[in-house]
Amino acid sequence: MSAQQDDFSIIVPTYREAKNIPELITRLAQVDFSPRYFELILVDDDSQDGISEVVAQLQMLYPWVRLIQRQGPKGLSDSAIEGFQQAQYPLMILMDADLSHPPEKIPSMLAALSDPETDFVIGSRYVQGGSADELWPLPRKLTSRVSAFMAQFLLSMPIHDPLSGFFALRKQTLVLGDPLRPIGWKLGLEIMLKCHCKKIKEIPIHFSKRLHGKSKLNLKVAVDYLRHVGRLLVYKTKMLRFESLKNAELP
Repeated sequence: MSAQQDDFSIIVPTYREAKNIPELITRLAQVDFSPRYFELILVDDDSQDGISEVVAQLQMLYPWVRLIQRQGPKGLSDSAIEGFQQAQYPLMILMDADLSHPPEKIPSMLAALSDPETDFVIGSRYVQGGSADELWPLPRKLTSRVSAFMAQFLLSMPIHDPLSGFFALRKQTLVLGDPLRPIGWKLGLEIMLKCHCKKIKEIPIHFSKRLHGKSKLNLKVAVDYLRHVGRLLVYKTKMLRFESLKNAELP
């Protein structure tokens, strides 16, 4: 069966998230996505936590579940990009495995993406109607806000939650964009800039505390983000210079 333009793939990078997968799949199965076809692609960074056995059991009930097990260097962004490359449908959703992102919001995100002028849709904590778990530590909330401000400056757009890891886009947007070379986890920022996304919509979500396991956030993640912002700033500067030269050559 050939894919229709509104069919979609959900890409979920995982690393030691096997305990969260049954709940994630159960909640996805309860969402009414009809008449769309969809798939769930779990891209695992060789967790060795029993995820292959968990998924094998679930696939007997849910044939739309796929598992890709990566070898070599680990990284959420690299896993996500591999998932994008393996996706068989024209629309793509990226979300976390820890249930911090509500699968029930996917239909709203897809509806926003149905506007042909919309390039990118964000599941946002910081627009009206959005929220974050009250148990989220204050230092993490402050870090999130400061990081978001840096991203807003880089994008030169009034995006409230530019670092959300819950977003939707067309596969064609990636194909037509510049090559992605992310550092760390903030792949959405890389895509919005390098794929020249002009119209970005934000859908309010409630960002929940993770269900099982430990957060992967640490000092290295913060340093990687700063390195990533620096690299993207260089990229943007080059693009602005190129545009300036091109416009100067026009009659």
